[in-house]
Amino acid sequence: MRMADGSDVESGDDRRILPAPPAPMGRYDAAVASRGWVVTAGITPRRNGSLLVRGRVGEDVDLAAARGAAALAAANALAAAADSAGGLEAIDHVVSMTVYVACGSGFTDLGAVADAASERLETLLGDGVPRGARVTVGVQSLPGGAPLEVQLTVATRSG
Repeated sequence: MRMADGSDVESGDDRRILPAPPAPMGRYDAAVASRGWVVTAGITPRRNGSLLVRGRVGEDVDLAAARGAAALAAANALAAAADSAGGLEAIDHVVSMTVYVACGSGFTDLGAVADAASERLETLLGDGVPRGARVTVGVQSLPGGAPLEVQLTVATRSG
């Protein structure tokens, strides 16, 4: 999937391998574990600290690019959760996911964007793992001009 900066979201990636956990982009933790739960911050589609696509979905960013960005952001969010939990094997399942989509006023296909995030989590966690609840919210803008961000709450096996 080609992004606005010319990079390819999936290039060289095995979609079943978790990326390195993202570093926070401010004064917060990317994820916090407590009493059998891990809650992540809103995680954007970054690779090596660089935002791969900017703009509003339905205006500057087409649906295909938004779906690629959502898949990457979901993988990054799971990586942050796994890092906080002690590894991917410590994650039992996703409890909930919120996908914030910066979009134009006429863009209504929010579910298709969020479906790409759900699909990536299914690939990473495997078949039969509960998908969790999901909320998708259209917003005017997101930090750094990101087209979307994904926030996860996961249950750990030790909880």
